[in-house]
Amino acid sequence: MKILFVASEAVPFVKTGGLADVVGALAPVLAKEGHDVRVLIPDFSQIPREYSEKMSHVCDFEIQLGWRRQYCGIEQIEMNGVTWYFMDNKYYFARPYIYGMGGDEYERFGFFCRGALNMLPLVDFQPDVIHCHDWQSGMIPALLKIQYAHLPFYAGIRTVFTIHNLQYQGIFGIREVQDVLGLGDSLWTEDKLECFGCANFMKAALVYTDLITTVSPSYAEEIQTAYYGERLDGLLRARKADLKGVLNGIDMEGYNPQTDELIAENFSVDHLEGKAACKKQLQEELGLDVRDDVPVIGMVGRLSNQKGLDLVDYVIADIMRQDVQMVVLGMGEGRYFNLFSWAEGEYKGRIAARFTMDHALAHKIYAGADIFLMPSQFEPCGLSQMIAMRYGTIPIVRETGGLRDTVLSYNEFTGEGNGFTFFNYNAHDMLHVIERSVGYYKNRRDIWATLQQRGMTGDYSWTHSAGEYMKLYESLFEEKKPADEPEQPEKNPVVIEFEE
Repeated sequence: MKILFVASEAVPFVKTGGLADVVGALAPVLAKEGHDVRVLIPDFSQIPREYSEKMSHVCDFEIQLGWRRQYCGIEQIEMNGVTWYFMDNKYYFARPYIYGMGGDEYERFGFFCRGALNMLPLVDFQPDVIHCHDWQSGMIPALLKIQYAHLPFYAGIRTVFTIHNLQYQGIFGIREVQDVLGLGDSLWTEDKLECFGCANFMKAALVYTDLITTVSPSYAEEIQTAYYGERLDGLLRARKADLKGVLNGIDMEGYNPQTDELIAENFSVDHLEGKAACKKQLQEELGLDVRDDVPVIGMVGRLSNQKGLDLVDYVIADIMRQDVQMVVLGMGEGRYFNLFSWAEGEYKGRIAARFTMDHALAHKIYAGADIFLMPSQFEPCGLSQMIAMRYGTIPIVRETGGLRDTVLSYNEFTGEGNGFTFFNYNAHDMLHVIERSVGYYKNRRDIWATLQQRGMTGDYSWTHSAGEYMKLYESLFEEKKPADEPEQPEKNPVVIEFEE
């Protein structure tokens, strides 16, 4: 099958979050199974020189955006069995930021969506499926159905759209988007492109794509409710038959404690001695008291309310009354920068915070921490809890989205579980579970070792998920009976027995 991924980021080229991990890991897995997989991302100036120097020019053309005519170049790299395309336009993509700083995001990613469709005949690639990821590529299914489907080259192409985070939708003024993409007034109704008086790239995809996926089964159910649905729950319920949840995986080779070159000492599920060395190095590097008898609680991710940091803020003094240490790594909202800066001074030698994106330090935290805390308000999938378990670090999570699908709370009566969880979005519920986990760490090391063993031997690879995506792609080409010809039930054969 010929598959084109379209996304705004992908590892190892450019990354701001989990979207890049998913695109960068899933595409090579599908390619290894014999499919022709290609990926298109913008040629951001943030892409490291080691990759930009290897790019070869494929073609260039002009894109009409209303009254504008803009240059569009396509560069290419072959790597890991995948053809990686990079859309070049210095005005849109050679900026000192990736997202959100300018007032023309609708134009930048409108250009990107238009260019993705226009480039296909020029690079001589006619995909069976275009798999779009998040709002930045959301206009592709709409443009394909509205403006391109009558052209023979595009007529047979199907689209899949994956929601990585429903909170970010790409909402702009209708007139601005009309001006860029040439979408007539008749399309701006609530059953098509209009969304509460605005243009919404995410909604455009949800209306026009052939199939909708999201990154965990639980999140697929949650976003059909008003609490998680971000005002699109009604549309998602209407398309429930076309909405599927496929759990993300992680790069099992990139996150492997037996071979990871970024950690102090390698270790495995059968030889955990190296984890103690990783803990000691983490404590020394971050200025914590070097103690092997105190559990280190790690947090890696965006510093925002979504990640449950308002719960941590509310009970941080109660957490620190226990004999624990805490390590925080991430960037985000100023209030949490202030919180953890204050906490470092208040609890010297017990709390360390680094406000940056540091890939090497993240590996050291996964390997050196004892407990990994993810009290998210919502979490479409979450990769950090799976990475932590891979390194023998026990997760504490709230039961939401992908966290609920990957972490099962330890049950002292049945012995089942691979971590600790709480259900209500409540600071003291979280505190109680932290206290419970610290109790097991200090008093029941046999159970703690069992939880580590279960986490480290879990299968978090992309193999199963890639198979699920292939089934979904193939389902788009299955012939369906017309509505006026309902499927007839299979008749059982009549068996006649004769008496002798």
